[in-house]
Amino acid sequence: MLKLYQFQPSGNCYKVRLLLNQLGTPFQVVEMDLMAGATRTPEFKAKNPIARVPTVELEPGKFLAESNAILWYFAEGTPFIPTDKLERARMLQWMFFEQYSHEPYIAVARAWISFFGVPAGKERELEERIQKGYVALDVMEGELKQRPFFAGNQYSLADISLYAYTHVAEEGRFDLSRYPAIRAWFERVQAQPRHLRITDAVPAAS
Repeated sequence: MLKLYQFQPSGNCYKVRLLLNQLGTPFQVVEMDLMAGATRTPEFKAKNPIARVPTVELEPGKFLAESNAILWYFAEGTPFIPTDKLERARMLQWMFFEQYSHEPYIAVARAWISFFGVPAGKERELEERIQKGYVALDVMEGELKQRPFFAGNQYSLADISLYAYTHVAEEGRFDLSRYPAIRAWFERVQAQPRHLRITDAVPAAS
C-alpha cells in the first residue's frame, strides 16, 4: 500500500493527506518524530536525501518528495487540475507563490511559535517573517475578492496548497479576522467532498 511518511501537524504533509482522501486513494501514514531527528537517519535519507517530509513511497523502493510535486503526481488527470490552459497555469502560479512567498513566512512562524520554539537569537527574524506573511495574506485576500478559488471557479491543487498553512495561520500569531474573503474561502474549501481536517486521523477505510 502507498505509504506517506509525515509529521501530522505539518501543513505540507496535510496537503497530501487531504488530496489522497478526496481522491479516495488508500494509503497508510508513517509518523516521523522530527524532534528525535527521525528524518536525518541514514535509513530515511536513503528514501529522501533532503531529509524532509512529506515523502511518499509509491511502491517498494520508489519514493517521491516535495509536497506540491506529490500533489501533481496524484492529481494528474483528475478535476483537481483544470483542463483550461490558462486556469492550469494560474493554478501553478499560486502553487509557486505558496512555496516562495507564503510557506517560508506563515509556516515557519507557526512552527517556531507552536511546535519547536523560536531559535535563540531569531526573535527579530520571527517578526520579519510575520510581516512578510501578512504581505502574502494581503495578496490572497485581493485575489479572493475577485474569484471563488485561486485558479478561477474551480477548486484545484492551488486551493489545497494554500489552504494547508493559511487556515492554521493564527497558530503563528496571524490575525485572520481582518481577511473576510479568505475566511469565506475557508468555508468553500471545507465544503468540498471528503474534506479532512489537519487534526483528523486517516479514516480507517484508507
